[in-house]
Amino acid sequence: MQLHTQEVPRLELRHASKSFGRVRALSDGELVLWPGEVHALLGENGAGKSTLVKILAGVHQPDTGELRIDGIERRFATPAEARDAGLAVIYQEPTLFFDLSIAENIFMGRQPVDRFGRIQHDAMRREVDSLLASLGVDLRADRLVRGLSIADQQVIEIAKALSLNANVLIMDEPTAALSLPEVERLFAIVRKLRERDVAILFITHRLDEVFALTQHVTIMRDGAKVFDAPTSEMTTESVVAKMVGRDLETFYPKADVKPGDVRLSVRNLTRIGVFKDVSFDVRAGEIVALAGLVGAGRSEVARAIFGIDPIDSGDVHIAGKRLKTGNPAAAVRAGLALVPEDRRQQGLALELSIARNASMTVLGRLVRHGLITTRSETQLATRWGTRLRLKASDPSAPVGTLSGGNQQKVVLGKWLATGPKVLIIDEPTRGIDVGAKAEVYGALSELVQEGMAVLMISSELPEVLGMADRVLVMHEGRISAEIARADASEERIMSAALGQSAAILGRAA
Repeated sequence: MQLHTQEVPRLELRHASKSFGRVRALSDGELVLWPGEVHALLGENGAGKSTLVKILAGVHQPDTGELRIDGIERRFATPAEARDAGLAVIYQEPTLFFDLSIAENIFMGRQPVDRFGRIQHDAMRREVDSLLASLGVDLRADRLVRGLSIADQQVIEIAKALSLNANVLIMDEPTAALSLPEVERLFAIVRKLRERDVAILFITHRLDEVFALTQHVTIMRDGAKVFDAPTSEMTTESVVAKMVGRDLETFYPKADVKPGDVRLSVRNLTRIGVFKDVSFDVRAGEIVALAGLVGAGRSEVARAIFGIDPIDSGDVHIAGKRLKTGNPAAAVRAGLALVPEDRRQQGLALELSIARNASMTVLGRLVRHGLITTRSETQLATRWGTRLRLKASDPSAPVGTLSGGNQQKVVLGKWLATGPKVLIIDEPTRGIDVGAKAEVYGALSELVQEGMAVLMISSELPEVLGMADRVLVMHEGRISAEIARADASEERIMSAALGQSAAILGRAA
């Protein structure tokens, strides 16, 4: 019989270890989850979080350790056994059948049938509609999954877990691809789950989410638990120090640089139906942040400036010279670089080596007698890897084997190798751990001290406030406010992002 009192942890993992050949992925994994608690699991990439979660989910079996669910010792040989014991995992990218309805996805493989073996579609829809209503979301059971947002797909996964009577819910980077309103809706659902005594393990790289949602924090480093405490006893600084194993003098090392000449000038840039009359300048030695909700047109503006997407009207100037629009090669020659939002799909060739990826933008410069040598590629990759503190022992290894933070450094190094005057960087720290974030911020600070102009697109408001000299806020394809660093606040930026007229008062003269 399961116990459901506060006297017994919902889940307890002690001294778990796991090795893959000679690689020890987990040396001392420990975790205690209580009913009605949201528990943050934090750590840099490679800290052992994923291995621990896969042990809980039945994907991996531990070499040593003890797992208890509601006080009863368990060992899962398969994910199905973990699911039957009440554990469910919600991944960053849900895996659903797009051409089936929400109800069919939730009851896949266990549809209710009558005595003749016929699926009871009405009963299935009624139960799913009741589940969705209990979560406070406006979705219908008979709606096809195709076309639903990532946020709605995650809600379906949560509803599926509840239909299986899950009392431990593991959420792995659930907000990475969500807009702020979608994050707020997810948080509201998580709080409803707390009221049902569900224990929730919440894995995130966004520290503001930790303090907004969780009650307890466990921090891992090098395959072991190194710290845990109530969230109320922690600060951002103490969390960062525990995660990286050292004190960081400042998480946002913003350099105080006097802006120089205008390096990037955008005037009346318009793409009908996407953005309209976008105008701004970025000066040498300056970081300008382009903020706003997902869908406001920020990435589309960046792609148009670089020449990937067409425009209907407007001009772009680099260092005073008009840029030929719709031509990325001309943009690179003019001194413009773009680090894209999706590094894996748009920034890297994952199967190629680190060295080849790092040199891809400047291969023409490496040609000697019609050939490109491995040595020249390796030397270039090593030079930028050293500057950006790339953690990789073998430049010939596939770049896909690196952590997210180190992949981002390769993309950044690839574009810095072109010697740009202007760097556009879209979501510079999405999906990377806190230590890598601090290193990326340090690199950006060094670049502006050297006179580079940086246009930074970011959905993380602490990042915007910590690194930007000015903030341009977009709303429905237009710049709704321009806010100086001294006047910027989360409230002011969000007001402008939501189109509230009061935010226009923040516009610079």
